[in-house]
Amino acid sequence: MAFTQRREYLFLYTVKDANPNGNPLEENHPRYDEDTQQAMASDVRIKRTIRDQWIRKGYKVFIDGEAKSLNTRFEELKKDLGKNDAKEVLRECIDARLFGATFPLGKEAFSWTGPVQFKWVRSLHAASFEFVQGTAAFATESKTGDKEQRSFRNEYIVPFALMAVYGIANQYASEHTGASDDDLRAMLEALWEGTDNLITRSKNEHKARLAIEIMYKQGYDGKIGGLDEKVGLFSAKGEALSGDEQKAIRSLKQVLVDIGPLVKQIAEKSGDIDKVKVIFDKELSLKGDDELRRLDFVDIEMR
Repeated sequence: MAFTQRREYLFLYTVKDANPNGNPLEENHPRYDEDTQQAMASDVRIKRTIRDQWIRKGYKVFIDGEAKSLNTRFEELKKDLGKNDAKEVLRECIDARLFGATFPLGKEAFSWTGPVQFKWVRSLHAASFEFVQGTAAFATESKTGDKEQRSFRNEYIVPFALMAVYGIANQYASEHTGASDDDLRAMLEALWEGTDNLITRSKNEHKARLAIEIMYKQGYDGKIGGLDEKVGLFSAKGEALSGDEQKAIRSLKQVLVDIGPLVKQIAEKSGDIDKVKVIFDKELSLKGDDELRRLDFVDIEMR
């Protein structure tokens, strides 16, 4: 059954000595805002993190990450599920139910707008970006068979970034895809666990730090909006950080995350909110969490 209550999400994660999201058109340089120097990551990167965790957990997905044509993947799913109708097949895939899908094959062509949408991800501060070099494992070989000097390996890293993800779940779009409350619970878990499971060379040291899910009451179709813009980053002593100080951050211990402005807006909308789920990492220093704990519809879990 499709979910019927709107949700909003805020998710924070840290990146250390890694590449949050490389731009293939810029030699895989980390995506960033040239004016603010904020590190950035696309919504596609976030969905891939979630989807990869679903695959690890055995969920059926439409986009499995393998290099294959749409027709090949569709034929695989039809055989696996014992169904032929395209919409019926895709409704069996959790990523299609939540993120939507475009299916341009033949007479069955259709497009679903996903109930869950994420905006582009930004760090809560100006970050620094470093170019590092290393040598390749093997030397190149000339046409005559002579060994030549090893080639250089070039890469870019972000020494530290605290990234903020904002998402919204639209109950009206779920009527078309069949996305359920269970799907949304699986998504939130996969976002947290999948971030911790980004253990590739360029994504190691990604760590989930805070997740907030606001579930509104039945029939409410508004939103607070831009939850990522309603939290601030300060020094561990609660002082404002200059641009250079922000770029010099290298550890979560150096900062304090102020969720006070967001908590204030949550309290102001308490009449429209059913419940709020909060998960936060024990290493994260928060300001405003005392006010959050005083709200009787908030459930807090520490990990």
